[in-house]
Amino acid sequence: MIAPMTYVRDSGPDDAACRLILAHGAGAGVDSAFFETIVSLLIDRRIAVTCFEFDYMAARRFGAKKRPPPKTAILTLEYEQMVRSVAAQMPQGQTLVIGGKSLGGRVASLISDQLFREGLVSGLVCFGFPVHPPNTPGTLRTAHLETLICPALIVQGERDPFGNRAEVEALNLPDSINLAWIGDGDHDFGPRGASGFTRKGNLATAADAVAAFLAGLKQAR
Repeated sequence: MIAPMTYVRDSGPDDAACRLILAHGAGAGVDSAFFETIVSLLIDRRIAVTCFEFDYMAARRFGAKKRPPPKTAILTLEYEQMVRSVAAQMPQGQTLVIGGKSLGGRVASLISDQLFREGLVSGLVCFGFPVHPPNTPGTLRTAHLETLICPALIVQGERDPFGNRAEVEALNLPDSINLAWIGDGDHDFGPRGASGFTRKGNLATAADAVAAFLAGLKQAR
């Protein structure tokens, strides 16, 4: 059963070859500028998207005060419940992939192998993976990624304060994880003014990387 306060929004073509479940980051829900733009770009690439908010975030829609995310065990349970609910209603033959922005992607990564082994999901997509908290590069959150078997794509800004290119490339990541780099991008893929990159172009690059990854999953089935 889905958590009582969960907020869910389905977008994109119902007959899409792939449906991508996305959860939000720690501080902003699925109405954030990043989320709204990336979902629109994914829909343009004929990807069906299910966005959802964890209970602590969705509760704000019902008048609750802002509060930080609960323990990871609670979030992983909520995400797993969402996956099983979506999977039970999907059209036959549609591929299901899970992921999210920052915290949402990390939570998805923690349950991806289990769900992949069960045959419920075919892949994982993470936008801005929180490799470590900002300014604390020694506090890594990546041990589980080193043994990941679920095919994964991490789309990361080159200067993301939660894990920049040099830091991510220094990790011992398996071949199951693909990396897509966003030029001069921060945690929301925004570049600096003189970099030659634009936010609009970077978000389109991110959507293209996801579309190519999902197409590869479909061919591999």
